Amino acid sequence: MNDFPELENELKKLRPAQPSPILFERVEEALGVCRAGASPARQPKRLPYNWLSLSLGLAAAAVLVLFAAINLERRQEQGEKIAQNSPAPETKPVSPARRDGIGGSTSSNRFVPAGATQVVYNTRDEGLQFARGSEQPLRRLRYQTHQTWQWRNPTTGASLRVSYPSEEVVLIPVSGQ
Repeated sequence: MNDFPELENELKKLRPAQPSPILFERVEEALGVCRAGASPARQPKRLPYNWLSLSLGLAAAAVLVLFAAINLERRQEQGEKIAQNSPAPETKPVSPARRDGIGGSTSSNRFVPAGATQVVYNTRDEGLQFARGSEQPLRRLRYQTHQTWQWRNPTTGASLRVSYPSEEVVLIPVSGQ
C-alpha cells in the first residue's frame, strides 16, 4: 500500500541520457542556415526627424505663453482681482419704519448665521436587507453625525453656538444587473 517511497527512490536514481552526436550536428547546421539568411544590418530604419513640425509646435507654445502673460499683466494693471478671500457676511441694521411716522430703532437682538459644520463619523454598513413588499435588496447604511450651527450678533459681537449629535439610516436600492 505504501509504494511511494520506493517509487521516489527509483526516480532519484534516474539520470538523463546524453544526446546523440547527430543532434548536435543538426543544431549546428540549423544555426548556420539562420546566420547565412540574416542580413547584417537588420535594425529597423530610423525615421528622419521632422524638424519643421517640432519647430511649429514650439512656436505655438511660445505664443500661448506670451498671450497668457499679456492677459495677466492687463488684469493687474486694471486692478482686477484674480483671487480673493470670501468676505464676512454683510450685516445691515434693521430700522423698520413705523406707521405713526416716528423712525424705528435698530434691533440689537438680531443674530445672523455665521457658520455651520457637520462631522460624519462612525459610518457602518449593515449589509443587505429586504424591506417588506420590495423585490430588490436594500443596502442599509448608518451614519452618526455631529452638527454645529453658529450665529453672531453684529451689533454687540455676541455669538451663539448650538451643537447636537444625530444618527441617520439610509437605505440604498441595489440592482443585480
